[in-house]
This record gives sequence, C-alpha cells and structure tokens, in this order.
Amino acid sequence: MEHRITGTTGLLALIGSPVGHSGSPAMYNYSFQRLGLDYAYVAFDVKQEEVKDAIQAMRTFRMRGMNVTMPDKTEAVKYMDELSAAARLTGAVNTIVNDNGKLTGHITDGEGFVSNLRDHGVEIAGKKITVAGGGGAATAIQVQCALDGAKEITIFNKKDDFFARTLETADKIRKEKPQCSVNVYDIEDVAKMSQEIASSDIFVNATIVGMKPMDKESVVKDVSALRPGLVVCDAVYNPKETRLLREAKEAGCTCISGEGMLLWQGVAAFKLYTGQDMPVQEVKERFFQ
Repeated sequence: MEHRITGTTGLLALIGSPVGHSGSPAMYNYSFQRLGLDYAYVAFDVKQEEVKDAIQAMRTFRMRGMNVTMPDKTEAVKYMDELSAAARLTGAVNTIVNDNGKLTGHITDGEGFVSNLRDHGVEIAGKKITVAGGGGAATAIQVQCALDGAKEITIFNKKDDFFARTLETADKIRKEKPQCSVNVYDIEDVAKMSQEIASSDIFVNATIVGMKPMDKESVVKDVSALRPGLVVCDAVYNPKETRLLREAKEAGCTCISGEGMLLWQGVAAFKLYTGQDMPVQEVKERFFQ
C-alpha cells in the first residue's frame, strides 16, 4: 500500500459505527490497485452526532467519495447538495460522490439487490415481489424494484412505531411510479403472507430474522407457501444459508443469499466514484468465497 500512495492520491472512506469489521477497505483498495487508480480507501468510526463534521471534513479534504453505513445513513441526507431518485425516496444515503465540492447522495443497496438477482439470471421488470421488512435495506430494495419496473410490490412489516414509515414509503413509490401497485400488511398475518407469496415471482426477507441470535428462525411461518418457480432472496448474509433459504431450497425454490447484494452495492458505488467497473469476478474469488 505505502508504495502506491503519493501526494496526489485521492481519499475515499467508509463512515459508520462500528466499522472495524468491514471488508470494504480491502475490496476497494484491491480494485484500485488492480486497475491502477490513484485512490486509497479507509474506514472511520463515526457516530450519528458526528456525521455533520465528517461530511464537512470530506469537503475540506476534497475527498472523492464516502460510503455511509449504520447508524449514519439518514443523518447524512441532511448535508447533501443533491440526491439520486432512490436516495430521495428512501430518505437515506450510503454513497456520497464529491464533484468539485458538490455532494450527491446515492443509495446503492437496492441496486446491489437488483444486480445480485441479475447475476443469478433473474430480472425485476414486470414481476410481483413480496418483501418482509420496512427498515433501511428493505426500503432501498422496495424503491429500487419499483424504479426498475416491478409490476407489484407487497410489503409486510411489524405493526410497531415504524409501521407509519412503511406506509409513507409505499405512498412515495405510488406517486413516483403509479404503474406499480404497492400494498402494506402486518407481518403477523401469516395467512395473508402465505397468500401473497403464492402469487409472487420473488420473495425477499429484508428483516434481521435469520441472523444471529435469530439464526434458527425464519420470517416465513408457513413453508407450504414456498414452491418451485419462486425466487427466494435473503438480505441476511451471515450465515450464508439461513433457515429461510434452507427451507426454500427443500421446497424447490431458486435461492439467492445476501452476500451478493453486499458485493454488488459496492460495485455500484465504485462505478459512481471512478467511472470504471470493479473487477467483479476477481473480487468475488478473493473476498466472497
């Protein structure tokens, strides 16, 4: 690394808390070196109340870009000069591009989801998609699927304090893409979820169910809803095969894990920063085996 950093090396970073576990610096720095790009990528542990200062530092240091992870994604929106359509609808930012002092906020989580499906031969356009969850990742997925031409999106979320936000997201999507039908239901309504999954092309778990300590649980309580021809995706990437994916595989579904979404959202951000394509196959083999 020290042999390629010069006085002209551009800086990019990840902010969030915690970030010590992140694989992003290794993935980005490998790609910069592989393509001969004069950039370096580091991670900074930045709490939500420190986001304003971090973004001001980005301007001061003329950094090319910044990735944003939890809990900073919604706070970062406040300090952008411009937002992509997906970031505006989602109300969150995970990628900031600095063009000569103008900061544009993007959200590539949904792009990562769609690209991961495409990498497995599955297209979004014209499909009915059922999504479990109403948090950040779920919202990004719902918005991007609508922008990419989904015919219908059904959302299941807990009827808690955040349920109103899910209803607001659905309303934003309807206004932005009136040709896309969007409905929201209580995730505790097992019969309704089974009914919606049965008529869907794609089912997505974008909750934390399946991740430790809930790795023995599945968001789908009625496994009879799972069938051959249904594409089942899990945003959870650790463990790689969740209980949902294991049961979906046994039912003959096409199964797609969350690991690829993690890779492809980074691919989308890399393109925004550099204008070049990340060496995806090499990155897959090196970091995602």
